[in-house]
Amino acid sequence: MKKEHILVIRFSALGDVAMTVPVIWALANQYPDIRITVLSKKFARPLFYDLAPNVNFMEADFNKEYHGVKGLNALYRRLVAKQFTKVADLHNVLRSEYLRMRFNLGRYRVEHIDKHRQQRKKLTSYKNKVKKQLPSSFENYAEVFERLGYPVDIRQFHSIFPEEGGNLNLLPKEIGPKKSFEQWIGIAPFAAHDGKVYPPRLMEQVIFNLIQKYPKGRIFLFGKGELEDKYLQLWCAQYRQCLMVSKHCEDNIYQELILMSHLDVMLSMDSANMHLASLTGIPVVSVWGATHPMGGFLGFNQNADNVIQLDLECRPCSIYGNKPCQRGDYACLQNIPPERIVERITTLINN
Repeated sequence: MKKEHILVIRFSALGDVAMTVPVIWALANQYPDIRITVLSKKFARPLFYDLAPNVNFMEADFNKEYHGVKGLNALYRRLVAKQFTKVADLHNVLRSEYLRMRFNLGRYRVEHIDKHRQQRKKLTSYKNKVKKQLPSSFENYAEVFERLGYPVDIRQFHSIFPEEGGNLNLLPKEIGPKKSFEQWIGIAPFAAHDGKVYPPRLMEQVIFNLIQKYPKGRIFLFGKGELEDKYLQLWCAQYRQCLMVSKHCEDNIYQELILMSHLDVMLSMDSANMHLASLTGIPVVSVWGATHPMGGFLGFNQNADNVIQLDLECRPCSIYGNKPCQRGDYACLQNIPPERIVERITTLINN
């Protein structure tokens, strides 16, 4: 009998791919006799390092090798050679739809994710808003595998690392080791869209207050980009307790994950870093503005008590945070007092 080999398709941003990890881990561990190959972009490979013996990773470059319809046809031919038996499309966009169509014509068993687009529209509508919790991305992913004949229990996943965390010896000397008297706090202060970014002037107050509370603590600043670098370098120059992670890890996501696994707490926006930290089993205090956990994107196994948000009639106005503010002032973020964030972080560290 031919061994089952499932192709899992998920491109998109880092955070979206990170959310597949608990589900794929559950699938691999609950069905050890099947093979699983994850098809994604190159940056996602570290998420699947040693995830399970029966999980492989395959990268696709859509800017060069697999660009356009001709490139997708070439990718399809390469995939067919892998002799997959089933296909799970966890993305459901034009590229994956085209691959799905080719696999359907080839009589493969194919299932795809339901993104609940109509419910999302109602949740973010300016008028007649329907504030109702949508299924989480993890539930949506798990549903695809259930339709393929593999129901999974994702509650068994805790972390991509052992209980003691990742190997700190693999990190630059500027980071480790962690001393017994230190509190390690991670802060990822930025996101892809303005509607998800807590104002930097307020974030600096958070940093200042945390240093006052934990003068022997260390604050690790995550993120990279022109705007991010400007502020992170400024804060590191101003506060000796701060360290800019990208300066030392140099685009090494796996090293960042190791570091996250040893944090006492992570402070993040609704962003990829919330999901990355969640994969290491640590508590995340997350700040939400234009978006809302009702959209289904809260980090895996994160406590709703650690969500920082304001109850405004206009929220949420966007699923991804990429729409302009209808009020024009981003009150959903501007009006969150820094003390509220610090209080929540303090509660988690003290407990």
